[in-house]
This record gives sequence, C-alpha cells and structure tokens, in this order.
Amino acid sequence: MLRIEDFNSFYGNVQVLRDFSISVASGEIVCLLGRNGAGKTTALKSIIGLLMPRDGRRLLDGRDISALAAEDIPRQGIGYVPQGRRLFTELTVRENLQVGLMTRGSGRAAFDRAVSYFPKLAERFDQRAGTLSGGEQSMVAIARALCVEPRVIMLDEPTEGLMPSMIQAIRDVVMKLRSEGVAVLLVEQRIDAVLPVADRIAFMDQGRIQAEAHVEDVRADPSMVQKYLGVGHG
Repeated sequence: MLRIEDFNSFYGNVQVLRDFSISVASGEIVCLLGRNGAGKTTALKSIIGLLMPRDGRRLLDGRDISALAAEDIPRQGIGYVPQGRRLFTELTVRENLQVGLMTRGSGRAAFDRAVSYFPKLAERFDQRAGTLSGGEQSMVAIARALCVEPRVIMLDEPTEGLMPSMIQAIRDVVMKLRSEGVAVLLVEQRIDAVLPVADRIAFMDQGRIQAEAHVEDVRADPSMVQKYLGVGHG
C-alpha cells in the first residue's frame, strides 16, 4: 500500500533522515518506535509533504507519487494526525472536521463515517475546539483525518498525555481501521503503548530504520527494546 524508499530529509543543512525506508500494507498496523530525536516525527512530515525530502521515493499502491506537491499528497488518501493535534482552536468541532472534508472534496457520507468512530463528538459540534479536553481534542484530530477517507493513516503519538480510558478508545479505533483495510503507521516512543495494537514494529534511531520485527517476536525477545529504547518491558 504505502512504501517509502531512501528518504533523506534536512532542516536547513542538518540531515535528520538518512536513507529512511518503511512500508505498511492494507490492514496492517506498523509502529515506528524510537527515542526522542530519532527522527520519527520528521519521517511522518516527510511522507505527508510538510517537509519535502531531498531524494527518495514515495509509492502508494505501487504508483510513484514522489513528485506531487505537498497539498496533493493527502488528496491521494493519506491521512495525518500530527503530534499535539494541531487543531484550529478558534473553530468549532464541526468546522475543524469540514477542513478535513475540503482536502479531497469529501461529502456528508465521509463526515458521518468519521463521526461514527467517536459518537461523543456529536454532542460537541458547535463547541470551539480549544475548549475541549485533551482526549476530546484527540478525537477531533483523528476524526478530521478520517474525513479524508484515508487508505493510509499516520498518527504521531496520539495517546500522549491521555487518561487510560481515552487511550483505550483510540486503540479501539485504530484496530477498527485495520479491520476495515486501512494501512496504519503509528509513531510512539513507549513500547507499552504499541504492544497491544501493532502487527509489526520498526525501530528507528539516528534517522533510519535500524531493525524491524513482528510484535510477537518483540514480546518474546526484549533485547531490541533494550537496544533501541534503553528500557525493558514486562
């Protein structure tokens, strides 16, 4: 579904991604795991076009979309939930979701479908996004990305700072998306946040993927977690 080959991305003269490559298939959850500063957020920004890599290829369903302008990449059906949510805080919940709809010219069916994942949002449609709780803002951010009707969705630490009940609600949505055939690329820095949902884990350090493994293998052998995160897990 989505394949990234040899991205090299820079902030000015500082190189952050080095031959970064990753793939995620339809109906698969791949977690990009690494310490702070490993390049995880830069990787997602490079995929969605907020930071254009200097070289490398971006392929969707085997089609090379590397040359597309940044505004055209989400129109191919790639949704993105940035770290910190990045909502339009002065706009209402409804207006934030309408921004998502405008990305691909999606209609009412896409709006209703996105809200169906988070029914509580229906009670908040006319409330300004900046007045919502952190968990509610996360729901809006994910629903906004779902308004793109994505075949691929990328989430950058979506459970950061949330209560356990909200973390579980977001996990449930991620797993539902997988069951519906959506390719999910999930960025985290905590192993306990991904073991319940990931199919495959890609360990990132120094701007590149250093190792990949199925989640069962990571559970059975914690050495990779210790090597790339410096912690163990129970």
